[in-house]
Amino acid sequence: MDINTVTSFRHARTRADLTLAPGEIFLGGGTWLMSEPQPGATGFVDLTTLDWPDLEVTPEGLRIGATCTIARFVSWAQSPEVPVEWTAVARVPDAANALLAGFKIWRTATVGGNICQSFAAGAMTSFAAGLDAIAEVWMPGGGERRVRVAELVTGNQENALAPGEVLRAIEIPAHALRSRLVLHKIALAELGRSGAVVTGRIDPDGASVFGITAATRAPTVLRFPRLPDAADLATAVGTASGYYSDPLGPADWRRGVSLVLAERIRSELEAA
Repeated sequence: MDINTVTSFRHARTRADLTLAPGEIFLGGGTWLMSEPQPGATGFVDLTTLDWPDLEVTPEGLRIGATCTIARFVSWAQSPEVPVEWTAVARVPDAANALLAGFKIWRTATVGGNICQSFAAGAMTSFAAGLDAIAEVWMPGGGERRVRVAELVTGNQENALAPGEVLRAIEIPAHALRSRLVLHKIALAELGRSGAVVTGRIDPDGASVFGITAATRAPTVLRFPRLPDAADLATAVGTASGYYSDPLGPADWRRGVSLVLAERIRSELEAA
């Protein structure tokens, strides 16, 4: 799409370049930005030229640069670079496939951009929230703050980023990466946008965490000291708030399919 209001384009090289002038907005992959009118935009500031590392394995876990593309993340997840004990990484392709997008989008869209766009059906949000990922946010003026991805996304296309703030990285803790993770999704159409994405995992200490996205406006995270039985899980999923209706599915359907997917995941985890 032609964004005919834009009159400037800047390549960010240092953090000082991230101070926005009136009308400027940050540009990552641009796959959504370039697909919709941006009437208030007069300039773009390209984040990809900051050359942030895509993926860093640390003793604390995995650090994903916000400008890492989804294709790069999927490729890495299927490579021998992944520590063998990080079993949850095997679900990265499943999460990426929950995103209604072709391979060209994967090669351009960024992990951070998918989270910052904050669609309820954001595939990278589903994966990150399900593994208790932390967002590192750069604040204007040089400070930074850290917030759970599940709390950064506050609604469908709404988030807790303040004007001028930049998502720098997503950090997934090592204990969550060592968990057994299962992800299931459903859509009204075979190739349609996800109507519900449910994740479930068991950590090394036996605790379990279930996540619901796409079906609820903001990520829903349910925690249990152990794997719950079917009744307890159904109560937690069924009474969760935030189920919503739109042309791709009514709220009662989203709630119902979330219950079904959660029980399937629970049964798989129990069998394992």
